[in-house]
Formats: sequence, C-alpha cells, structure tokens
Amino acid sequence: MGQVIDGIAVEPRNTLVYRRDRIPTLTVAADVPPGMNASEVFGQVRSAVEAIPLPHGYELAWGGEYENSQQAQSSLGQRLPLSFLAMLLISILLFGALRQPLIIWLLVPMAVNGVTIGLLGTGLPFSFTALLGLLSLSGMLIKNGIVLIEEIDLMRDEGMPLKSAVVEASTSRLRPVVLAAVTTILGMAPLLSDPFFASMSVTIMGGLAFATVLTLVAAPVLYCVLFRGRAPAKEEHRSQ
Repeated sequence: MGQVIDGIAVEPRNTLVYRRDRIPTLTVAADVPPGMNASEVFGQVRSAVEAIPLPHGYELAWGGEYENSQQAQSSLGQRLPLSFLAMLLISILLFGALRQPLIIWLLVPMAVNGVTIGLLGTGLPFSFTALLGLLSLSGMLIKNGIVLIEEIDLMRDEGMPLKSAVVEASTSRLRPVVLAAVTTILGMAPLLSDPFFASMSVTIMGGLAFATVLTLVAAPVLYCVLFRGRAPAKEEHRSQ
C-alpha cells in the first residue's frame, strides 16, 4: 500500500451534497409516519415546499417514490396505445363488426366515475398502483361487455325481436356478470389494509362495482340505439 498511495487521511464530508447529472445537488430526505404512505405525505408537503423562494440559479426537483412513479408512468404511457389497439382489434375480430365493439368500449369510461367516488371517499391518492388497477379494470369491463353483447346477438340470430332479445339476454347474464364482479371485489378487499396496494384495491373495487351496474343498464340501451331497425346478422346474409 505504501508503494501505491502517499498516505491515508480521514476527512469529514457532507454526505447530502453530491453531483447529479454533473450538477451539485443537495438532497433533503424525510421518513414517512406510521400508518401513512409516501403519496399521502407528498400531497401534504408539496405545496409548502414548492412555495419556498429559491435563489437565482437554483432549481427544485422531486425524487424518491414520486420520481420513480413518474418514470414508470411515462414508460407505461408509451406502450399503452399499442396495448389498447391490440385489444380493439381483438374485439372487432371477435364479433366481425364495428357496432358491438363500439358499445363495449363506450362502457370503459364509466369506470372512471366509480374510481373517483372510491378514491375521494377513502381519501387515497391516485398513485401508480391505482393506475395499474385502472388499466386492469378496463379488461374486466370489456369481458363483461362481451358476455352480455354476445348473448344478445345469439338470441337475435335465433329470430327473437330486438327488444325481447335485449331483455332476455340482460336477464340471463345478470347473475354471471354480477357474481364475477362480486368475487373480484371480495378478492381485493384484503388489500385495503396494505398502505402500498390500498389505492389499487379501491380503484378496482369502486370502478368495478359502479361500472357493473351501469353496464347492465347502458349496454342494452346502446345496443337498442345502434341496432334499431337492423335485422339480425343471419337475416342480412340471407337477404344478400
């Protein structure tokens, strides 16, 4: 060691000041109180910290979980269009038409109302896990919509009038759709006590409960509006 170095000296240094992207950076860290998550604490202190006047040449940037969440959401947002496009194409190929997929995809925005009510009622923030819950929720609603719309098509192909087919299909599919939603909601209930996954569970539970009820009401109405005066698919093919 003596041939390599001149000696060893111990010097105190400020470990909070370092360079980030070659810029001298001062990092201020804090712990999260018991019973709260980082998103809740961040929402409480953000406005007060951002109101602090900074000298010329200084700038403020948030790190930690907020920065990681923003990076994850940005990465996720780049891939979402392709995912939704693939889901849309699959639904179109499934029915071989455009009206049925249109009805199903019009049901998806209804879940946002339930998500908003659930998060506002519980006081939880819309975190990254809540975003993941919202994306998975869209798949659940599309599945429920496919089950209902396909049943209506099958009854119309059997020669049943439009209104009768809509009423019969909605009645027969009521139990499967509701039970599927209830089992999912009950499965997410244990996560309500988890600070990290609470937002995701509330998002799925509130959005699914609200949208399931609207699906059983809005899907038949939209079907009647879009297919009014149109013959079933089999009759259209026969006439051609």
